[in-house]
Amino acid sequence: MEAITVAVYTLGIWLVHPGRENDFVQAWRDLARKTQEDYPNAKAVLLHDHAVPNRFVSTGPWESLEQIDQWRSSAAFSQGVEAMRDMLEHFESRTLDEAASIG
Repeated sequence: MEAITVAVYTLGIWLVHPGRENDFVQAWRDLARKTQEDYPNAKAVLLHDHAVPNRFVSTGPWESLEQIDQWRSSAAFSQGVEAMRDMLEHFESRTLDEAASIG
């Protein structure tokens, strides 16, 4: 019997101080590039909320919970989030398992 692989995702909800949106997008890209240096297979997307112009959502799949823990403990992650800190009103981070998908 073949093992079932369940995808694990990270999710970030970012509420940015109005007027700092472009700075935030650049800082997020910097964090994503540094993450990809350490995790070459890393994939992520940053989404912009139409209804709330200063809200962004980031998400991406990971190979395992252990890899997520390593990344969140890394200098790239802590320095990247710290660089954004003064741009943020609020930041929420989640770890999610895939429950269903299409396509």
